[in-house]
Amino acid sequence: MTGAPQTRSRGTFSPWVSVIVVSRGRPIELSLCLRALAQVQYDGFEIIVVADRAGLDAVHAEGLEDRIKTVSCEIENISVARNLGLDQAAGEVVAFIDDDAVPEPTWLAYLVAPFVHDTVAATGGYVRGRNGISFQWKADSIDGAGVSRRLRMKGDEAMLFHPTSERAIKTQGTNCAFRREVFELLGGFDEAYRFYLDESDLNMRIAKAGGDTVIVPLAQVHHGYAASARRRRDRAPRDLTLIGESLAVYHRKYLPASEIEAAKRRAKTEQRQRLLRFMVDGALLPTDIPKLLSGFSRGYSAGAQKQLSTPRTITPSEVPFMAFVPQVSCGGAGHISARAWGAKTAHSGARSQVAAGHITSLFILSPTALFHHVMFHPDGYWVQRGGIWGRSDRSGPLVSFFGFASRVRREVARCAAVRGLSR
Repeated sequence: MTGAPQTRSRGTFSPWVSVIVVSRGRPIELSLCLRALAQVQYDGFEIIVVADRAGLDAVHAEGLEDRIKTVSCEIENISVARNLGLDQAAGEVVAFIDDDAVPEPTWLAYLVAPFVHDTVAATGGYVRGRNGISFQWKADSIDGAGVSRRLRMKGDEAMLFHPTSERAIKTQGTNCAFRREVFELLGGFDEAYRFYLDESDLNMRIAKAGGDTVIVPLAQVHHGYAASARRRRDRAPRDLTLIGESLAVYHRKYLPASEIEAAKRRAKTEQRQRLLRFMVDGALLPTDIPKLLSGFSRGYSAGAQKQLSTPRTITPSEVPFMAFVPQVSCGGAGHISARAWGAKTAHSGARSQVAAGHITSLFILSPTALFHHVMFHPDGYWVQRGGIWGRSDRSGPLVSFFGFASRVRREVARCAAVRGLSR
């Protein structure tokens, strides 16, 4: 993984990028993701949606079927779907985002920048949770047992990590990118992983091949954890079968046979502890836990018997690159602020700004100490709500004394680097 990519002569490093979105059973979430992708500020990316019938219908409803690549996939296997996307990807770098996530406008520019260094095989960004402020995930490494360990970061600085053959740098499937050469050298996603650990398996193969990974804090997406057949909207699991199955495959590939049984027991204990936390929070009943753990065990047994195979070969794409032109301009990024009683007028103003081609952030503050929440509105603008004296960063003080204007300035500064706002 040492060859530098062929890039355009524009004075700066900016390779062609293919963004792959896999979607199954989430047409509403996919539509929101696509509206946010339409505001990503990067000159030279294409979008590839690999989806079921409902997802392809959503692409049509958004009026995007002539502007992006689409691939039909009715198979419930995320690795199969991602490989189908790779077959269509004509970029030098391939990025992934989930259908229930939305990117900040600067996401791709930050995520792709480290590939200027020849040894970088992969990059990963930070993932914000459902309140739009707290982080679900920052930076971890992972070993052959599937155990993660937090990486030490330095503020918002992008950091390059050299993995070892025993411990990879973990990337999250909802916010990661890979040099396309990686797939041509190492193969695509291993289709033995129908769900869970599919990208970690690729991380381990990259580590063993000696490729570096860069974690980029300012490459940010907001991840909603939409409901699925395997989890509820509150993240409480409905079924652990596929998690057990994928973990068994992962253990067989990356652990000595003598260590597998102990790793299995440790993983089941960790799952039980996780389920108990959901029970304490009222999200699960005591009777749910034995059933869920039984599913984990059945899945692990199935994975232990599954035939292992080599990830399939990925060849250079013969499909032409389909450049996507963003519908708004980060150069025109701006914000609107309003007190709670002016919200209706402020929303109308935000819609007008988006229609005029501007990335828009709306700050609606009430004279309270309510916690702040951020969301990407279906009409195409960012909305932050909360109290003038309430928390935005959840590690901050419970109450902070501000005037309306000073609090707006503080919140604009907090998200300026990722939103493209002037402080």
